[in-house]
Amino acid sequence: MRRVLVLGSTGSIGKQTLEVARRAPQHLQIVGLATYCDYKTLQAQAAEWQVSLLGLVEPPANEPHDHLYVGVEGLCAMVQRDEVDVVVVALGGAIALLPTLAALEAGKTVALATKEVLVAGGAIVMETAQRHNATLLPIDSEHSGAFQAMLAGKPDQVARLILTASGGPFRTRPLETFDTITVAEALQHPNWSMGRKITVDSATMMNKGLEVIEAQWLFGLRLEQVEVLIHPQSIVHALVEFVDGSVVAQLSVPDMRLPIQYALLYPERIDSQLPRLRLEQVGQLTFETPDPARYTCLALAYEAARIGGTMPAVMNAANEVAVRAFLNEQIRFTDIPRWVEATMHAHTPAPPTLENVLAADAWARAWLTARL
Repeated sequence: MRRVLVLGSTGSIGKQTLEVARRAPQHLQIVGLATYCDYKTLQAQAAEWQVSLLGLVEPPANEPHDHLYVGVEGLCAMVQRDEVDVVVVALGGAIALLPTLAALEAGKTVALATKEVLVAGGAIVMETAQRHNATLLPIDSEHSGAFQAMLAGKPDQVARLILTASGGPFRTRPLETFDTITVAEALQHPNWSMGRKITVDSATMMNKGLEVIEAQWLFGLRLEQVEVLIHPQSIVHALVEFVDGSVVAQLSVPDMRLPIQYALLYPERIDSQLPRLRLEQVGQLTFETPDPARYTCLALAYEAARIGGTMPAVMNAANEVAVRAFLNEQIRFTDIPRWVEATMHAHTPAPPTLENVLAADAWARAWLTARL
């Protein structure tokens, strides 16, 4: 029995994690729940799962919360509790960095869904996991697929990793109409059920840029070894090419509950009770190179990774602010990459120490917020 704490339990990944636990009561026990500010949903989840280990980043002002772990510091204390074996990190954004480090320092297994953790603090996170002999497993479908495919060889035998992307809702939309894209249109992902922020990131393909950086750290790859292909069917999640020319791919129906279950139970496998892949029904699998004019955020992510230091943290923070502004209808869809690029150009990168990463993240948020 694995005892699981879910950070971000009221979000899309968090709720799907609880669905996985409901289907596997002999294997998984939910022992703690935390979220950003949705206290009402958190209370309902706590009642269902009969847990008292609860946390909120921002507690309600008019309700008693003495029984809660509060703020980032509270979440850091939660993840280190003795009754926790596995910490699911599904809090959106770089705010999840410190709780992730705290869990790894306590030797917990971390099932990581939050891309921004490794984007902002990859070197620090991987060093912490190694130093404390802690296990870090990916929940992202692409990284889960890559992890599984890489088991076919040794790490030093990997020549290339290909991450796939659906292309989002605007893969074939005329470029001249991008200035008129609405929030509602951007949130209509063709294949996946996800939260609002990551759905917009999928439309700009910033999510794939974040995943490229994340893959570097998770698998110890050079930037030039990680490539992206558009695969509209979202059936092939990752492909690993080995030095002999063999390519191993991981395929499944596009359902986040499968990589969540894999991470929670690794290395065991049980019946997921999910729909099975029927290739004869899919019919055709297609792949294409991303159009740089359509997906400018992908190029910005590669640029940030090449520059290194604190630049990925700044790029990520600027994207979070810009996406929030778009969702609040303060800026246009096409303004997202423009503001991210402007923030990157205004930043002088520093070595990626924890102090510098946190300072760069705060600087980028303040710099861009002041200009929107």
